[in-house]
Amino acid sequence: MSLVGNWSYPTAIKFGAGRIKELPEACKHAGIKRPLLVTDKGLADLPITKDTLDIMEAAGLGHGLFSQVDPNPNEANLTDGVKAYIAGGHDGVIAFGGGSGLDLGKVVAFMAGQTRPVWDFEDIGDWWTRADADAIAPIVAVPTTAGTGSEVGRASVITNSQTHEKKIIFHPKVLPSVVICDPELTVGMPKFITAGTGLDAFAHCVEAYSSPHYHPMSQGIALEGMKLVIDNLPRAYADGTDIEARANMMSAAAMGATAFQKGLGAIHALSHPIGAMYHTHHGTTNAICMPAVLRFNAPAIKDRFDLAAGYLGIKGGFEGFQSFVQDFNDSLAIPKRVSELGVGNPDIETLVKGALIDPSCGGNPIELTEENLTALFREVL
Repeated sequence: MSLVGNWSYPTAIKFGAGRIKELPEACKHAGIKRPLLVTDKGLADLPITKDTLDIMEAAGLGHGLFSQVDPNPNEANLTDGVKAYIAGGHDGVIAFGGGSGLDLGKVVAFMAGQTRPVWDFEDIGDWWTRADADAIAPIVAVPTTAGTGSEVGRASVITNSQTHEKKIIFHPKVLPSVVICDPELTVGMPKFITAGTGLDAFAHCVEAYSSPHYHPMSQGIALEGMKLVIDNLPRAYADGTDIEARANMMSAAAMGATAFQKGLGAIHALSHPIGAMYHTHHGTTNAICMPAVLRFNAPAIKDRFDLAAGYLGIKGGFEGFQSFVQDFNDSLAIPKRVSELGVGNPDIETLVKGALIDPSCGGNPIELTEENLTALFREVL
């Protein structure tokens, strides 16, 4: 079976090995003549980035690069990125990388033409309508990991470095115009990044499937996304050059982000403040939190996972799924506690406050409170 396709849901996606060569065509489709490629510090000097810049230059698109992006991008990175965008006379952004490069690239394109501070566009109510939609620059997204799915998202997560809170910045036009999903770009990922990003995609699917909100399309996408991760993440982890497994994981990542339009939950409500305060890897933190959250949500989600387990090839219904998740983490060398990521003497009271205001709370099937979040943080930390 050829893992190549041209998809228009949720946006235009050029999927398949080697398709990074079509970047000039994607920019033309998006109306971009002078793009700024935004990526993170770790990717800036790697061959995949240099090759992409060469493709841009050969097509007459220039060689614009901004790479001062932290693992948990913040408003200082954003300010610098917008300055680089304006100074270079750019007319669009190529958001390139994992979650950090994709998220910051999208917000640079969003904020370059705005006059209000970025926090005025947090995903609260109709705050997005405050933006000048006509001033939002076009975006082409190129993921180099298979995890966040930010390439098909209408929002970005930006850390407020002053308050140590992760904020979701939302606008419908932050959805990239064109996405290039080329699994060859993920071949160089080390094992721990393959595992952490892959389990981020899995967490997105698990939480979307668990959410009580009504969205049957997302429910179906979440179920198939879980299956793709279960069947392919061990293969990609064992052999990073397995292009079929890498391609299926790239699909699962996009599916997870599409599915969580239905909602996220306690996994992300816990993970976001931990990452904002202690700079832990997001996907790995999600994976550590998942077993505890499944136990906590059991009364509300048992029936639906009893049904899902059979399709996923897991015996024992929901209880079997719970056991599988812990074994899956163990097989991918995921720590059992966040303390193993270097978090010592955590400020649980502040973490709980951060979790309670996180938008992910609203998608959890059991209401989250100060009391039960304190217990969950103690268990995962």
